[in-house]
Amino acid sequence: MSVRTVVHDGLTVDLYDAADPIGGVVLLHGAGSRRQNHAAVAAILRDAGLSVAVPDQRGHGDSATGPDGRMDGRAIDDVASVAALLPPGPRLLRGASMGGLLALLAAERVGAAAVVAICPAPPRPLARRLTDGSYAVAVDAAPLRELLEHADPATAVAGLGARLLLVHADGDEVVPVAHSRALHEQGGGRSSIVVLPGGDHASTGHDPAVVALGARFLGGWAQAAASPSA
Repeated sequence: MSVRTVVHDGLTVDLYDAADPIGGVVLLHGAGSRRQNHAAVAAILRDAGLSVAVPDQRGHGDSATGPDGRMDGRAIDDVASVAALLPPGPRLLRGASMGGLLALLAAERVGAAAVVAICPAPPRPLARRLTDGSYAVAVDAAPLRELLEHADPATAVAGLGARLLLVHADGDEVVPVAHSRALHEQGGGRSSIVVLPGGDHASTGHDPAVVALGARFLGGWAQAAASPSA
C-alpha cells in the first residue's frame, strides 16, 4: 500500500492507511530523528491492521523548515493534532525515547486506548539536552523547557494502568533502564514492562520482536476498546 504525505499545522506527516483498520497509531520518533527512520515499523503496524500517522516533530526533518518549525511548548498539542488525522476508531500511541515520553504525556489528551513507550526519556534531562545543543534540533528553548520541566510522566503511567507497555534495553547507555522500572513502580505496577538483555538505546525500538510485541499489544487494546462491552 502507498504512503500519503501531508502537511498539517506545520507538521509533515506520513500516513499509512490500513485496509480495514482496527485502530490508529501515532508513531513518535526520538530527539534528532525523523519520520523516515520509522517507515519499517509503521509498515508492520499497518500490516497488523492499524492505520499509522508518523510525523516529523517540530524542529526535526521536514517540519523544521519555515517560520513555525522550531520545537516548542506545543509538543503535546501536536500529538493530539496528528491523532486527528487518523480514521475513526481507537487511538493508540507508540514512541521511543523522546517520543516515548511524549506518548505518555499526550495519552490523556488523545484519549489513547493504549500506549507503547520504548526507553522513554526522563523529562528534565531531555529538556537540558534539547536546549543545550546536544541534538541538531531547532528549538524555542524557553517554552520547551517549561513544558518538559513541569511534565509528570508518573501520573500518566498511573492513569494508563494495564494499557501501558514499557520496553527498555538493559544495556541502554542513554536512558538507564532504572527509569522505566521506576515508572512501572510509580504507576502501581499495573503496566507491563519488558526488559531486553543487552541492547542499546538506538536499537530497541526497531528490534523485530519489540515491533511485533507492540503491534499485538496495541491491536489487542484497540479491539477491546472497540468492542460493545468496552
